[in-house]
This record gives sequence, structure tokens and C-alpha cells, in this order.
Amino acid sequence: MKLKTKLPLLFLLIFLLMFLLIAAFFVLYIKSLFSDEGHALLGNIFSPVHFQMLLLLSFLMGLIFVVLTIFFHFNITKPIETLNSRLKKVNIGNSRTPLHSRRKDEIGDLYNHFNEMEERLYQAHREQVDMIAAIAHDLKTPLTSITGFVELLSMQKNLTKMETQDYYELIMKKSRHMVELIETFSMYTKNEAIVETIDMRPMEAHRLFENIATEYETELSGFNFRLTWKQRFNSNQIICINENMIRRVFGNLFSNAVRYGNKKDLHVYLTGYAQDSYSYFQIEDNGVGVPSKDLSSLFLKFFTVDKSRQMDNQGSGLGLSSCKLIIEHHGGQIHAFQANHGGLGIRFTLPLKI
Repeated sequence: MKLKTKLPLLFLLIFLLMFLLIAAFFVLYIKSLFSDEGHALLGNIFSPVHFQMLLLLSFLMGLIFVVLTIFFHFNITKPIETLNSRLKKVNIGNSRTPLHSRRKDEIGDLYNHFNEMEERLYQAHREQVDMIAAIAHDLKTPLTSITGFVELLSMQKNLTKMETQDYYELIMKKSRHMVELIETFSMYTKNEAIVETIDMRPMEAHRLFENIATEYETELSGFNFRLTWKQRFNSNQIICINENMIRRVFGNLFSNAVRYGNKKDLHVYLTGYAQDSYSYFQIEDNGVGVPSKDLSSLFLKFFTVDKSRQMDNQGSGLGLSSCKLIIEHHGGQIHAFQANHGGLGIRFTLPLKI
């Protein structure tokens, strides 16, 4: 039961108890003023009997306030003190254990939200560390090659003009690759700012699905790949989206399936359906897939499953992170799973307009 319901009921109960106690006192007092013969007595309110009733009433009132004090201490004050103490100890470098609470009221919600906030802080810290490591890794490889070629040109004086030209072209190629990496990192930062200001418009879920399906069915067939799709949307199911951004999500997901599927007879499966108040879009493939231990990390910034293949595939580890950013801004969620067809599956949701 929520505190906003529990506290008014508690105060109402206490009020009724106090009212009954006071009413009982006055009933007993009035009865004591009349004799059994029916004539009024000039009794004194401070007589021993009345004093005992007042003393009992005071004791019961004090007991009620003691119970109230204990209730507020253990149900409100102590949990908040525990939370304040935990807030003082929040430190990215310290190990942590989640705050546990079995309560289903606002205090329980507060503990759950604190755990989620703390997890986001640690995740942001991990992403920063991964970002520095990724940038260092991605820039180090071409920079090492450039350094090697420059040293080779400066030390070997007997190179032919053709060999010298080849080395210069390699240096230019590596330099351009470094520029592209830096532009990719900068573009992601710009996208974060752009996503916050995008306009959203209503669109039929089935129309978006069919447009995407027919577009990528043609595109995949150009690579001799197959796309199988099915959808169960109704014509009255509307989603409020920025179509360009959602198309970017689909583009990233299909591009990843082609790039990392590593299968000559790649088969991609696209599914769409509605459940409760959300529309679901699911992309699966029959490629090599992703190890189970890496599924939860796929949407982290700069994360790549195989660093050794990252350069060959021209991946920056920002594609799925961008997808997550866009989907969450639309009010949905995205996650990865092991596809029934043997490869990787990605499912994301978009809220239906009510």
C-alpha cells in the first residue's frame, strides 16, 4: 500500500480512537454525576474516580503517540537516513551493493530509483573508460603505421620513386582514416544534441514496417541475401516518431547484419507486431551471432565484440549506441538476444499513440 493511502488511513484510525476515548470518558463522567435515585449530584470533576479516568485517558493518548513515533521512525525516518548515508558514500571507485527493500510503497520506489540512478552512474563511468580506450585503440593503429612509414622514408635513401610514392599514398590513406574516425566521434556527440530537439509526427505502424521491409528486401537482394518479413499491425495502430531517425536505426541494424553476419547465404528476418501499448520491431539473422556474455554490452558506446576485426569492418562501436539513444528518446527500449535462426536478434519497442 502506498504511503499516500496508508498515512491518511492511519490518521483517520487514530482520530476515531481518540474520539471514542473522549466520548467514553464523557459518558462515564455524566453517569457519575447522577445517582441511582435519578437526582443530580454536585460531584467534583477532580474526585478520585474522575482523576483515574483522566489518568487512563492520558495514558492511552500517550500510548497512541508513542506508537505513531515508532511507526514514523521505522517506516519513514530510518529508511531516509539509510538513503542519505548511502548518498554520502556514492563513489565510482568503490564497490557497491544495491539497496534492498521489499516495500511496495513510495519508499520502495525511492530505493529502486536510487539503484537505477547508481547503475546509470557506473555505466556512464564505464562508457567514459571504454571511450578513451576505444579512441586510443582506433587512433593508435593508423598512427603506428604512419610513424613506421615516415621512419622508413627517412632512413632508406635508396628507395625508388615508385616505392616512395607508394609509401606516401599509404601515409595519406592512414591519415584519412584517422580523420574519418575523429569525424565519427564528433558526429556521435552532435547526434546526442540533435536527438533532444527532433520533431515527432504520427505515422501508421504498418506503413512504416512495409516501407522498411520493401526497401531492404531490394537492397539485400543486391548482395544475394534474403529478407523474410511479416507483420501483424492493424491500420489504426499509430506511433509518434521522427521517421528519419527511426530509418537510421533500421539502417544500422541491417548494416550490422550484413557486415558482421559473415555468411554467404545470409538470411535476415524482419517481424513487426503490437502488444499492450507498444509496437515491436524485431530483426534476426542466421549469421555467426554474438557470444552470450557480450549481448548486454552491445549498446555501450565504443563496444565491439572483436577488436581485431574492427578496423577491417570499419566499425567504430557507435552504431548500436546511437540506436539505443534514438529509441529511448522515442520512449521505447532496445535489447539483443540469441536469434532462433542461429545469429543475432535485435528487438526494439515504440509506444503506440493512445
